[in-house]
Amino acid sequence: MTDDVQHIISKVDEIVREKGNTKRALIPILQAIQNTFNYLPEEALRRVCETTSITPENITGVASFYSQFRMQPAGRHMIKVCVGTACHVKGAMQVYDAFKRHFKLKEGEETDASGSYTLEKVSCLGCCTLAPVVQVDDVTYGHVTTDKVDSVIQDFESQVGKVGDKRKFRHADGREFQGEIRIGLGSCCVASGSEEVKKEVERAIDGTGINLHLKNVGCVGMCHQVPLVEVVDEQAQHKLYARVKPNEIPDIIHAHFKPKGLVGKLKAKAYDWLEKMQTDEVWEGVDRYAIDVREEMVSSFLDRQLPIATEHRGVINPLDMDEYKRFGGFDALKQVLQMEPSEVIQTVKESGLRGRGGAGFLTGLKWKFVAREKGEKKYLICNGDEGDPGAFMDRMLLESYPYRVIEGMLIAAKAVQATDGYFYIRAEYPLAVTRIRQALMNCREQNLLGANILGSDFNFDIQIYEGAGAFVCGEETALMASIEGNRGFPTIRPPFPAQRGLWGQPTLINNTETFAQVSYIIRRGKEHFAGIGTEQSKGTKVFSLAGKVNRGGLIEVPMGITIRQIVEEIGGGVQNGKKFKAVQVGGPSGGCIPASLYDTPIDYQSLIEVGAMMGSGGLVVLDEDDCMVDIARYFLSFTQEESCGKCTFCRVGTKRMLDILNKITSGKGTLQDLEELKYLAEWTKKGSLCNLGKSAPNPIITTLQYFYDEYEAHIHGHCPAGKCTEMIAYSINDECIGCTKCAQKCPVEAIRFEPHKKHEVIVDRCIKCDACRQVCPVDAVEIISNKQE
Repeated sequence: MTDDVQHIISKVDEIVREKGNTKRALIPILQAIQNTFNYLPEEALRRVCETTSITPENITGVASFYSQFRMQPAGRHMIKVCVGTACHVKGAMQVYDAFKRHFKLKEGEETDASGSYTLEKVSCLGCCTLAPVVQVDDVTYGHVTTDKVDSVIQDFESQVGKVGDKRKFRHADGREFQGEIRIGLGSCCVASGSEEVKKEVERAIDGTGINLHLKNVGCVGMCHQVPLVEVVDEQAQHKLYARVKPNEIPDIIHAHFKPKGLVGKLKAKAYDWLEKMQTDEVWEGVDRYAIDVREEMVSSFLDRQLPIATEHRGVINPLDMDEYKRFGGFDALKQVLQMEPSEVIQTVKESGLRGRGGAGFLTGLKWKFVAREKGEKKYLICNGDEGDPGAFMDRMLLESYPYRVIEGMLIAAKAVQATDGYFYIRAEYPLAVTRIRQALMNCREQNLLGANILGSDFNFDIQIYEGAGAFVCGEETALMASIEGNRGFPTIRPPFPAQRGLWGQPTLINNTETFAQVSYIIRRGKEHFAGIGTEQSKGTKVFSLAGKVNRGGLIEVPMGITIRQIVEEIGGGVQNGKKFKAVQVGGPSGGCIPASLYDTPIDYQSLIEVGAMMGSGGLVVLDEDDCMVDIARYFLSFTQEESCGKCTFCRVGTKRMLDILNKITSGKGTLQDLEELKYLAEWTKKGSLCNLGKSAPNPIITTLQYFYDEYEAHIHGHCPAGKCTEMIAYSINDECIGCTKCAQKCPVEAIRFEPHKKHEVIVDRCIKCDACRQVCPVDAVEIISNKQE
């Protein structure tokens, strides 16, 4: 036996001891093996079979089903290019192709010749406001364009060995501070450089005598303005600075705090503070919303919003248990421990809370079904498997409000008498997993989890289960199959999970946002919650607002607000003065709502009436430059790839519809194809087993209904938006000034370098990457139809 094989066996034995030796431990074991070796070595899998009850058939079935697992060696570093909706409409595929060119990857290759990097596409990284997004190992880059690929790799390589080496700020309890600086450390903030900003604050005040409390806070929601730094001065005045760069920190601090003593002033002098004062007016800042911690209505970006699930946003440290309690945290749980389970369920039912995961089923009624069942055990699951491209609500809630979600789970568990709970979280959300894991540890230390919670007879604990990369596992029965160590196949209902769920026992499954609303209902009262929203859709809904909008981010709005109010008043309108064309609501399960329905209210019933659905809550704004046929093709390619293949209608129906859309977007479609699309969409919707298949045709149905003229244009060989590459060509008009920027940026030399002359595109070489058009200073590069005379 070689040393390499012995090393593999030794590591696998450690993993099995930690994770367990039964089939239910299969996916965690495979994840741990891949984290260790970057793929699943054959020797490791053989050792798993030798030392556990897991069979080769189990491993093959699971490893081939979940996209996360790799059977072949990968590079030392993983490059993940997000191709979610927001990234797709902003050119993610061109960025992906640029990485392929950078590493000289041939068709079918994913790893570069040196074995250093492996390139892959991922459905969504949950940083939609930074689109296009690329993640290299644990470092996330936002707003990546084709010409920034080289600099991304250079920056990453300059950081190798430094990633994860973060200074931690510590302060003694009871220490007095001159003021407080709050720095957002959600995923969007971190991806935009907030960790570097934080380190610069620590460095800038070191030795100046300025005594500040640095505080990490969760998501404020204004993801379009990150990194965010909020200063609370000695007079308790608030000022929020947006898009802060590390080199701007000294000026911000000096604007609010003065150095102490001669040494402190000399230190400040070294930063050139005194000569380089910067006024607030210079900054592209956002006025801090005037809000008492108990108030709900806010101003500026938050003007139309009502924080319930996101209560105390931007104020509270996600993992500070004492601070959460000061804001009323776990008061609702204490109240529930004195109530009868049936009373708790009735309160939630009468509040009108509906499941926020998409289906909108009455939460209290679901709890009632689970409570009345008998079983050896009852399980509770928080569904955080947020797989919709363009959605990041669950990620933000789990990262920024872990205790709030846990408190909702505890209340639900007490109501239905569950004893064991699970967080099912996407593995692509490492920060969410880390914070939830720490929050659970803190709760156990405070007797909020485990036996005899807070001195009562209530016993309940929670563990984390990371998803392995299958969109279908957002469906309840597929999710439970995954936890049990199986392929994520949905099953026919009935029986429902409430009757026969995880390991055959009654199981309650709710979405992350649903649990985040529960404690508010108990504290503020069912009448208060029911007074918000519309007659059939009570309360608020958290959305991820992304795409072609000026102010994207995490928003929470009352049910009944219109699409126009969200886009124009909260989102600040469409970017670059373009016209609003449509909004994609609910991801692959939703539909495209056109400008003619701009005033449609956002509630369950209204969205269904226009052919869409709430979904989990993704809102992607599209403008006049987006091709609606391409959008339909994009969503169908996603659902077709994510189909588990169990039922014929979904497996074959989505494939056939995708074939037709590929034909149409390549300029080879016919009017008969449109009729067949309608036919296939209808039967796929009727015959599919689970909601993934039933809702897969929605983007096709709505785009055919509202944008039929675009389909007809494609049939006649013209893509009005100029997005379907097989139907367009690039040309340079007479406005060209011969600056050569287009030639310099062209990755395939399809434009000759000829200074001071009108440039031309060599059509046979052009790969239509759009780099020339993006860089042209006079808009001389045009997209024309292939059929244009």
